[in-house]
Amino acid sequence: MIKKIFKKNKPIDFNLDTIYKGHYNVKYRGIEMLHNPFDYLLYQMLIFEVQPDLIIEIGTNKGASSLYFSDLLDIIGDGGVVHTIDVENKIHPIVKNKPNIKFFLNGFENYDLSNTHNFKKIMVIDDGSHMYEDVKKALEKFSSIVSLNSYFIVEDGIISYLNMEKRFNGGPLKAINEFLNENKNFIIDTTYCNFFGKNATFNVNGYLKKIK
Repeated sequence: MIKKIFKKNKPIDFNLDTIYKGHYNVKYRGIEMLHNPFDYLLYQMLIFEVQPDLIIEIGTNKGASSLYFSDLLDIIGDGGVVHTIDVENKIHPIVKNKPNIKFFLNGFENYDLSNTHNFKKIMVIDDGSHMYEDVKKALEKFSSIVSLNSYFIVEDGIISYLNMEKRFNGGPLKAINEFLNENKNFIIDTTYCNFFGKNATFNVNGYLKKIK
């Protein structure tokens, strides 16, 4: 029956542009989240694996992903918190009222790393401007506080495959490649990058695991 259906129907029109447009419709608890559903699933697996007590998120927007991460930390049950960083305050009231989310609205350059001193397992997620310069600066600033066997996740390297990298001066992938050439403490974890197929993620080569 399946073979007959495929023979009768025309080939499926499948491309990255439609997936990219579709991710703008993703919501979490009614708040626009702007995440690829593949990565939405991978994050809950990764957070359960690492069990961080601090997640630093660069790029808050309305805060849906902050809320998602904080809810996952609640499920783990070890009192984990989210520090989310931005330069604008567009945060949804539901997110503002979540007790284990702390907001920093002066940009990642002004985030004081002393805020991380009392935490044992730290993960960093960069979902900020995606500009090459900003991604590189964030990697250089926060990589030292990522815990061993935890992750620095750089989002949206997919823009290179959508021919958008010129708008971002080379974007995340350029920054990742330079960072890994200079820093041997991290590797690309293909377990997550290739989970649904080779780099079937918006975070292309962006799941960076600290190994030493």
